[in-house]
Amino acid sequence: MSFLDLYLNKNPLITSSEDSDPVATVIGIPFDSTHSYKPGCRFGPDVIRDSFNNIEVFHPDLQVDLETVNIEDLGNTRHTVVASEMIDMVKKITPELVAKNRQLFVLGGEHSVTFGTYTSFPKETGYVVFDAHYDLRDEFADIKLSHASYLRRIVEDRGAENILHVGARAFVKEELEFLKENNIKTITDKEIREGKGPKLLQDYVSTFDSIYSSFDLDVLDPAFAPGVGNPEAVGITSRELFDMISSFKETKVTGVDIVELNPYHDDGSTASLAAKIMSTMIAINLSQN
Repeated sequence: MSFLDLYLNKNPLITSSEDSDPVATVIGIPFDSTHSYKPGCRFGPDVIRDSFNNIEVFHPDLQVDLETVNIEDLGNTRHTVVASEMIDMVKKITPELVAKNRQLFVLGGEHSVTFGTYTSFPKETGYVVFDAHYDLRDEFADIKLSHASYLRRIVEDRGAENILHVGARAFVKEELEFLKENNIKTITDKEIREGKGPKLLQDYVSTFDSIYSSFDLDVLDPAFAPGVGNPEAVGITSRELFDMISSFKETKVTGVDIVELNPYHDDGSTASLAAKIMSTMIAINLSQN
């Protein structure tokens, strides 16, 4: 028995064509036990799926129609309220999924899930995270592994040289000091507002053969994405985000996670954006073939 059989509920919700081999695999990780502000992100995966099933998935600019492709949805991981148990489970599942050699989408859940998923990809895989926060605290609420410290754990595990952080606008002094000490590369909120984001991102991703990209939906201003666990005012627009997503067009993105969607505080717009991110990232990947 594989870990996929052991830990996944095999209750897919994404509907897609089954007339061909899958072009992408989707799993959900319904975990939010370390959340500190607005709990409820564990209900995010299925809400993203529902939105994906109800948006248009034809991409005329890329000449890709996802109506005709097979997207493999393996359902959600078993629910737990223990962060270490969740990470152990995810670190057992993800290598099996990476071995499939197809684009992997992880739907959260809170951002701590990324410590288990990204670190299961080859070490040379570049990491691009869109987030209003740095998540570089050493501890938060007296625990080492949480949504506010997952990126620090990644740096400790495999270094900072392959990391690019995009869009931070809310952090504490401790995080800024750690960022500078470890020379973590950034595209700042100010640089995005000045229109420099797409070019800076393209320059970075072009240096890698493959990229893992993490989308914390709170990188967006709450006017565009109200349904998140930790909303931060004065963020980027949805247009600015998708202009940067276009920078992936010439780089293979093998892993994507979309995290921090909180349906309890959403009017549907955040879920729609999350689904659009997934649809666009699949279409970009297919346009490269």
